Amino acid sequence: MSADASPDRQQFPASAGDSGGPPAGATATLPVNAAVNSTGTGAATGPGGGTDALLSSLLTGLDRLVDGEFGVRLPIGDGVGGDVARRFNELAGMQERHAREVSRVSKVIRRDGRLTLRMDDLGGSGGWDELTLSVNSLIDDLARPTHEVARVIAAVAEGDLSQQMALEIAGQPVRGEFLRIGTTVNTMVDQLSSFADEVTRVAKEVGTEGNLGGQAKVMGVSGVWRDLTESVNSMAGNLTSQVRNIAQVTTAVAQGDLSQKITVDARGEIHELKSTVNTMVDQLSAFADEVTRMAKEVGTEGKLGGQAQVKGVSGVWRDLTDSVNVMAGNLTTQVRSIAEVAAAVARGDLTRQITVDARGEVAGLAHTLNTMVDQLSSFADEVTRVAWEVGTEGNLGGQAHVRGVSGVWRDLTESVNSMAGNLTSQVRNIALVATAVARGDLSQKITVTAQGEILELKETLNTMVDQLSSFADEVTRVAWEVGTEGNLGGQAHVRGVSGVWRDLTESVNSMAGNLTGQVRNISAVTRAVARGDLSQKITVTAQGEIAELKDTVNTMVDQLSSFAAEITRVGREVGVEGKLGGQATVAGVAGTWKDLTDNVNQLASTLTIQLRAIGDVSTAVTRGDLTRSITVEAEGEVAELKDNINQMIARLRETTEVNAQQDWLKSNLALIGSKMQGQRDLYTVCQMIISEMTPAVNAQQGTVYLLDFIEGDKLRYVAGYGSVPRRRSDGTFLFGEGLIGQAALEKKRIRVEDVPAGYLNIRSGLGEAPPCDLVVVPVIFENQVLGVIELASFTPFSDLHLTLVDQLVDTIGVVLNTIMANARTEELLAQSQRLTQELRSQSVELQRTNNELEEKAALLEEKNQEIELARIGLEEKAEQLALSSQYKSEFLANMSHELRTPLNSLLILAKLLADNPDHNLSQKQIDFAETIHSAGSELLGLINDILDLSKVEAGKMNVDAGPVRTAALCDAVAGVFGPTAEEKGLTFEISVTEDVPDEFVTDEQRIQQVLKNLLSNAVKFTDAGTVRLDVAVASPDTPFVAPSLRSAPMVLSFAVTDTGIGVAAEKLRMIFEAFQQADGTTSRRYGGTGLGLSISKEIARLLGGSIAVSSQIGQGSTFTLFVPSVMPPEAPAGPHPGEPDGVLMIVDGAVQPRSRADGGDDGRGPVLAGVERAALVPAERRPAAPESPGDAAHREGAGPAPAGTSNGAGTGRQRDGERVYGAPGRPVEPKVARRLSRTSWSGRGGTDAAGDRTPAEGTPFLTDPQAPARPPTTNLDGGDPLVGASILVVDDDVRNVFALTSALEMHGMRVLYADNGHDAIRMLQQDNAPVHLVLMDVMLPGMDGNETTSEIRAMPAFAALPILVLTAKAMPGDREKSISAGASDYITKPVDLDHLLGVMRSYL
Repeated sequence: MSADASPDRQQFPASAGDSGGPPAGATATLPVNAAVNSTGTGAATGPGGGTDALLSSLLTGLDRLVDGEFGVRLPIGDGVGGDVARRFNELAGMQERHAREVSRVSKVIRRDGRLTLRMDDLGGSGGWDELTLSVNSLIDDLARPTHEVARVIAAVAEGDLSQQMALEIAGQPVRGEFLRIGTTVNTMVDQLSSFADEVTRVAKEVGTEGNLGGQAKVMGVSGVWRDLTESVNSMAGNLTSQVRNIAQVTTAVAQGDLSQKITVDARGEIHELKSTVNTMVDQLSAFADEVTRMAKEVGTEGKLGGQAQVKGVSGVWRDLTDSVNVMAGNLTTQVRSIAEVAAAVARGDLTRQITVDARGEVAGLAHTLNTMVDQLSSFADEVTRVAWEVGTEGNLGGQAHVRGVSGVWRDLTESVNSMAGNLTSQVRNIALVATAVARGDLSQKITVTAQGEILELKETLNTMVDQLSSFADEVTRVAWEVGTEGNLGGQAHVRGVSGVWRDLTESVNSMAGNLTGQVRNISAVTRAVARGDLSQKITVTAQGEIAELKDTVNTMVDQLSSFAAEITRVGREVGVEGKLGGQATVAGVAGTWKDLTDNVNQLASTLTIQLRAIGDVSTAVTRGDLTRSITVEAEGEVAELKDNINQMIARLRETTEVNAQQDWLKSNLALIGSKMQGQRDLYTVCQMIISEMTPAVNAQQGTVYLLDFIEGDKLRYVAGYGSVPRRRSDGTFLFGEGLIGQAALEKKRIRVEDVPAGYLNIRSGLGEAPPCDLVVVPVIFENQVLGVIELASFTPFSDLHLTLVDQLVDTIGVVLNTIMANARTEELLAQSQRLTQELRSQSVELQRTNNELEEKAALLEEKNQEIELARIGLEEKAEQLALSSQYKSEFLANMSHELRTPLNSLLILAKLLADNPDHNLSQKQIDFAETIHSAGSELLGLINDILDLSKVEAGKMNVDAGPVRTAALCDAVAGVFGPTAEEKGLTFEISVTEDVPDEFVTDEQRIQQVLKNLLSNAVKFTDAGTVRLDVAVASPDTPFVAPSLRSAPMVLSFAVTDTGIGVAAEKLRMIFEAFQQADGTTSRRYGGTGLGLSISKEIARLLGGSIAVSSQIGQGSTFTLFVPSVMPPEAPAGPHPGEPDGVLMIVDGAVQPRSRADGGDDGRGPVLAGVERAALVPAERRPAAPESPGDAAHREGAGPAPAGTSNGAGTGRQRDGERVYGAPGRPVEPKVARRLSRTSWSGRGGTDAAGDRTPAEGTPFLTDPQAPARPPTTNLDGGDPLVGASILVVDDDVRNVFALTSALEMHGMRVLYADNGHDAIRMLQQDNAPVHLVLMDVMLPGMDGNETTSEIRAMPAFAALPILVLTAKAMPGDREKSISAGASDYITKPVDLDHLLGVMRSYL
């Protein structure tokens, strides 16, 4: 399959800019640094030129792509370079499209607020598809709670209180701020709903069902809602007491008890009803007591039918208003109906009935009144009948019969009957007399017993003629009683009268008309007030008490109008215009109106006080005064606002205090640091430090102890603040002695709180007292204790003071070290000057005798000056070198990370392509992938060697001693170099003498590195012949130059011998220097950077060993590694400039490879003799091997070991006790087997004698290119712990994520992705499926990988979660930082996929 037909090409159709190059104006094409030939293989015209040009263009493109320049493109060529450029352009194009789409979505959502917008699917898969889904999922997570809150608030605004904000959206619980908002909104809706339900229930019970006494109970409300609830309850309570009192009175009337009165306090129409009923009772009572009295008072105030007018409400609020109005309307209708019937009864109209619909107690009252009316009607009918019969028809003797009555009504009936009986006898007697009078018989007298008017009639009739005028007076008196005390509107109708009788009738009717007009005018005004019309006044002409009533009602209307105007004014000023402090002023009001006025004024005053307090505090905060807080009393939402503002001020105050502390800390550090600059005297600077430091941390006593460099382990008192040394006469402390010595020993701060009495006293001229707190701090520079500072204070040291102390001691360490170094330099200078002076003195003494000595002395003086100048130059060079070393380390760290990061994805993807799991690539394409993988591996080896060299130069290369099995070590190198030697047609052998121990103690990884470097060089520079490794015990007579070898009980030698091109004698020492080669021709022929031997020499020194080398041009070379059987605990220090190298041993003369059968060395390895300084001469000459063409060449091992695998190792063959490893297919000579009598074993590379495979050391990436392809995921073993595992990849480089995801998903794993630490923690907490393992990068935006690992480890749920750090940071100390942060393992990029999978299996 061609590159253009790859799956990625099919999934992402390239635009015009992606297929052949970038579109015009959109992308930038990188220039080609070297031409590529037309063969299509990607080989350059010069050695390495095409690959270098491709890698240079690729690196430049990757740099610009990493910098965010997504328009970068590579020129498209032929062959592998063209395929790489084409794939790079596709990657850059995809990244550019995704970045543009994310920017578009972000701008639209931020500018237009369109939360429905989503990122378009750009046709990607894998990581690209997950990126699109992640962005859209983020928008969904933000939009859903926002829509939910808006939905609930809109429903509340429309009066729908049944809606609630869901606290679980799309199966996921709402968390954080959205949870708090949702809970608050739901609580608000619940309280509003509860309030509405209670008000509706009370209104229904009281206004519709007639169940009086109900009260609204709304829990947990306050503020306006509580006031509204109390107002509703107050209204319901007042109505209940008023209606029940009216019912009680009417029931008593129905039962005949006329002694009851309505006594409840009432106003308006209720008061009018009260007065009417009381008047009715009075009239009934007066009627019963001779039917002479009726009600005396008529109410002057009150009204029913009031309605609540609330503008601009809807939904539940409108329903509430309607419910209250319906309740009031029902009560109005019911009470007015009752009042109408009662008024009719009071007027004597017994035909009316209460017909309004009513329930509960009101229905009972209606029924009682109707029963009462029926009884009164029956009673009236009977009385009327009897009166009609007796008074009109003249049928005397009639009796009233009223059934079912009792009490007063029965007494009344009997009284009427008694009256009728009396009237019958009296009238009959009068009639008898009247008849006699009519007949003109005036002698008749009425003799019947009579009283009252009958008696008067009796007397009148007895004196008929004289008393006719008395009849007119009696009629006038009756008219006055009716006109003053009776019912209004009544008219007298007397038929057939004239004269005086007619005048009397008109006088009575005129009186009734006046009363009717006056009362009706008063009623019209009270009705207008009930409707809210305060413009009406009583205008009817009246006198007496009616005039007083008129004035009272008009005054009430004026006061109501003034009250309404004031309330409206205050409401407009406070609520609309924002004018605080307004008060309603209503003159001449009292009672309820005054209470309402006071309540409104209190409301306005409370709001004014609260808002002004909030405004004052806010103004103070804007002016920088953070000491103020809102203290005014408040409730409800105003209280929440008050608390929020106070909390905001407190947080601002805390932030200001923290900033002030940091400013104080920085200013003190700068002050003391500036005072230390330029100081050269050690004791002066110590006294200055303690004098400035002690008061700065509020201490009262302090001392400074410096390390005595002469005795080494003793601290000597040098300066103090208010103190003198208390230990020893010389003021010294040994390490570990007292707190001073212990702090120096532990190299950490010691603090003593609550210092006991008698331990120490701080003295002054006025007294002394013990301190409260004591702190002892060591001064350390580069892990070496330079001194100790002790401080004592009467008050405890604050955290800020301790922070200042900790930061100061670091600066003090640097200053003290600088001063000490300068002092040592000055001491050397003084010594030099002293010697110069002595020479001058001697030259003066000798000048008299020898002029030549004087000239020599002068010359010596000049030399001393030159030495001084040279010393100054050396110091400047040393500073420059130190600075250059720092820059180099930083450069190497950055370059390592930047090179390893793209190499990681490059090598993983190349490995996946080379494995060809889907078997859809041609052999040529597989070769391309293997070539990319091989080139990247060589680049990785170069990076590793450069880093090793950097570690060596910085003195930070660590070695870890451990038992090393000799057999395993030989198997490892045989498995690597056997197949390589066979490919070149070389004989490769490994022999181990029988006296070599099975195990020895050293760093296995480092010794393998040295041997692989030596063997790699041997194989590389040998075109024909033999390469062999001889392992033996070195002779005790060997003149080692390394002290660790001379003192070792046993020294092992590893001699690598070849028949290669050899190295010239004058070049032997040079090839062990970094980046050095014998000459340029070998570089062009064999390649390499010249780092391997330099690194090997330094590793040998760290292992306590040395390297010997002997070589002869055209005959070959022998490189021998000597290591002690037990590695020394401390690595020997490197040589100082100008001192001899104690590691490298140069052997003069040729050392020729020979067979072990020669027996020249007696099984002891190469014999070294004739040592002169560091040069050794071999004991014998070996037969010359066939000469190889070429001049002297350099030895180097910068590149990785030749590709190979342990499974392809040379077969180990036994030769009479000698363990021999030869290349496959290379027979061992029989004579060798006969002459050697040593133990032997069969070894396959990578397998020890027990058959266990030796574990790989470090993080090898080079894998066997001949290994079989990895099976596809469809054939994965169900028992593999990787299958189905959820892996979280935390990396901000999408290339690495894509490569790792592709590789892990091929093994059946589910891969999650996060590009920063915060998202990783969120995914661990929110993802439904558990994460089984985390692959963590270190260099992440925001919170780096180590911090993220620490945060995850702090969560109990993830304390045991495996976290593997995959990072391109491979500098010294990086691994320790990650492990201490909680990482389970540390693997550097680029990672070996098989090694990574093996480590993952071990943790899963």
